[in-house]
Amino acid sequence: MCRIAAYTGPAIPLENIVVRPQHSLLTQSQHASEAKLAVNGDGFGIAWYGEGPTAGLYRDVLPAWADDNLTNLCRMVRSHHFIAHIRASTVGETSRTNCHPFSHGRWSFCHNGQIPHFKAIRRRMSAALPDDLFDARRGTTDSEMIFLTLLSHGLDTDPVAAIRRTLHDIGPAQDDGPVKITCTFTDGEKLYAFRHASNAVAPTLYASGILDNGGRALASEPLCGDGTRWAALPQNQLCTLTTNGLETTPIYPSSVDTIDAQVA
Repeated sequence: MCRIAAYTGPAIPLENIVVRPQHSLLTQSQHASEAKLAVNGDGFGIAWYGEGPTAGLYRDVLPAWADDNLTNLCRMVRSHHFIAHIRASTVGETSRTNCHPFSHGRWSFCHNGQIPHFKAIRRRMSAALPDDLFDARRGTTDSEMIFLTLLSHGLDTDPVAAIRRTLHDIGPAQDDGPVKITCTFTDGEKLYAFRHASNAVAPTLYASGILDNGGRALASEPLCGDGTRWAALPQNQLCTLTTNGLETTPIYPSSVDTIDAQVA
């Protein structure tokens, strides 16, 4: 399984999340503790936001620990909002176009998990995309297809409905194994995430409490030794993280009420 980290708050060097913490994303690339595989070496990427509405994007197929450019970039680039990903491939060959994050317009997107029956639904999902999103597809992963399908279902205006419709398009698990989806995505202003699994065990994702500088983070595994400062995100909820805290909204609501879940 892949590993994800994201940040929002006052501008910081990317290394403060990706490289420097005790259990940083770079450390997780070789020593993940909450994934099937400890090593995630099939590429990496970062999408970061600055002055404009669209993200800068850096991706490569090298293992994260093997690219000096990554550590240098993370040391020199500062951002108030970014997401980063290290890949352990399940669907799609190891290529730059298959490395996360994926970006389209103001949105950037990372995925951890798999759709085991993706080959059976790939053509149908691809044909359902509007022309502009069909043309935007560059890789062969189920992850990019999830992203483009979310956009086609109105991610810009109603993220909850877009997630619900996308999960409907993916359908239930088949004989190949369970569907496991943990996604982190952003419009450059808020961090969003959701976890879903057909067997009730989705890949992990945590939200931090307030960091020392007033920012907040998401990560597949807590970035520091003090796990009490991190809260596991619930499944089947749209989780929205800003510097003000974490808000969760049911994907399959029994009511229209929004649940506030502040982490300390």
